[in-house]
Amino acid sequence: MTHPFLDLAPLGADRFAAIEDRVARLLSTEQDVVIMQGEALLPLEGAIRAAAGPGTTALNVITGPYGQTFGDWLRDCGATVIDLAVPFHTAVTAEQIRQAFAEHPEIDFVSLVHAEAATGNTNPVAEIGEVVRAHGALFYLDAVASVGAEPVLPDAWGVDLCVIGAQKAMGGPAGVSAVSVSERAWARMAANPKAPRRSYLSLLDWKERWIDGGRKALLHAPAQLEMLALEACVERIEAAGLDAVMARHAAAAAAARAGAVALGGGLEPYVYEARDAAPVATTLRAPSQVVASEMVRRALEADPAVPLAAGGGALAKEMIRVNHYGADATPGAVRASLAALGVALSEQGLPVDVEAALRAVEGAWR
Repeated sequence: MTHPFLDLAPLGADRFAAIEDRVARLLSTEQDVVIMQGEALLPLEGAIRAAAGPGTTALNVITGPYGQTFGDWLRDCGATVIDLAVPFHTAVTAEQIRQAFAEHPEIDFVSLVHAEAATGNTNPVAEIGEVVRAHGALFYLDAVASVGAEPVLPDAWGVDLCVIGAQKAMGGPAGVSAVSVSERAWARMAANPKAPRRSYLSLLDWKERWIDGGRKALLHAPAQLEMLALEACVERIEAAGLDAVMARHAAAAAAARAGAVALGGGLEPYVYEARDAAPVATTLRAPSQVVASEMVRRALEADPAVPLAAGGGALAKEMIRVNHYGADATPGAVRASLAALGVALSEQGLPVDVEAALRAVEGAWR
């Protein structure tokens, strides 16, 4: 018998290129867009290894765990790395970037995460982009969590390498990702003798064998199911309207933050200022007398469907994440998350007001 997921006609180069074009429109970019056949770590690592090398001096901004990973990759490439670390409860500022350039004028590469779903903060990329452009450095941006939840505009912001993934706010598959590449970035890669070639990590392979060839012949068999799922999620965003999808995420973040404050029980927003809070996920600081991961476990016992997670690593003791992205960027998901947290807090003998939290969710969403 036939199976809709298995018995599919081959995905040809024309269809692959058409999906790339739709992703480019989503980013409002005229740059080349390369869809890569793996989770977003593939282009994130591939772009760094292609554009950075022993002659690179990189400013690596750390506002969460991914910034730490990028610094490791840059050092592994032989780059000189200047880390700019800011507390995870805030965001980096354009002035901090400007000051780093003043102290280290040799910087020629900047790596930044737009929104950190892991820590719940988001960085002002438009303002930072102006500073980076004025300095002339190559600008690398991880927009995996932010795309679909807030504006991502590589051309307008002067981003040379902008990596996105579909699995968060876009509501799509995890096994395929994309990167927009400026002409400056292609030139930097071509001049880098350490850039991967004849490799699954290689962006230059896609440039020389796919783009320069007129996008007529694919490098290898595409991840067909993931490509079709990516196409479907872009179609869904186009049908709803990108502005409406972003507004839904912003409303979810405002509602989660307001509801958590109203819930009480010692729960507090992890990111101090609402302007620094990412619309893709709201992070909360657990009361000092409880362990966040235990709170999440109890909340999931109360309602296994809620989009809750504990922070990763050392943050598991203190951070709770409400992952209101994609299909969970709804008032129902936010209400259910706070109700489940209310159950977990009350089991610890902490005073909570679930009804007040639910009223705050409704008020903030409106």
